[in-house]
Amino acid sequence: MTRRIDLNSDLGESFGPWSMGDDATMLSIVSSANIACGGHASDPETMFKTLQLAHENGVTIGAHPGYNDREGFGRRVIPMPTQDVGRMVAAQIGALQALSKMAGTQVSYVKPHGALANLASVDRDVADAIISAVATVDPALKVLAISGMQLEQSARDAGLPVFSEIFADRGYLSSGQLVPRGQDGAMIHDPDEASDRLLKFLETGLMPVIDGDPIPLDAHSICVHGDSDGAVAMARMIHQKLSAAGVSITGFCDP
Repeated sequence: MTRRIDLNSDLGESFGPWSMGDDATMLSIVSSANIACGGHASDPETMFKTLQLAHENGVTIGAHPGYNDREGFGRRVIPMPTQDVGRMVAAQIGALQALSKMAGTQVSYVKPHGALANLASVDRDVADAIISAVATVDPALKVLAISGMQLEQSARDAGLPVFSEIFADRGYLSSGQLVPRGQDGAMIHDPDEASDRLLKFLETGLMPVIDGDPIPLDAHSICVHGDSDGAVAMARMIHQKLSAAGVSITGFCDP
């Protein structure tokens, strides 16, 4: 069985008076935080406070850029030229980097959000635009990409350090893509079910899918989405069950 794995969550997704998730508690459980950068969610104060909390908890910090679509929470593809995608991603990474300096910490990696991440999983041009933006902003930044998908390959081709991610609370297709939200099997809500599936995956390297036999995937990190009502309970259960099985929860960027 894998003896070390990162546990990450999408955080800093509040905006003004609108609150999303329990970031303070999640940051006491996870080892890496994907912090929204003002595109699909967040604002400067939310970013700054989330960066401070992550730093206080010793959590590795990643930029979580997405489509500029707060109304759709970044879960809709916004058609645009690929060069515009690159500039959008660069601007959001830069915003988080600037605030991280004010918070006395640093951004270590980039993980695209929502519809942007899903499109970059299958569209080479979009994936290359994101990777080019990351490399231009800071070639030392690592990339956290959906396991087995195009963004992962584009990062490798560009020579950027890339790590593979699986999802605790999402269903999979035999293609390696996530089951689209709204379809049966897209979400896993039960913490025990999610934890047991992860333990089996760590033993076998095979991920169950809804349309065929389990598929092999690599994994350096496990994502628990922070925007659901049961997010904290799921993250806590996963942490407890994996730790009990001898799996160390450690940031994937850590030595």
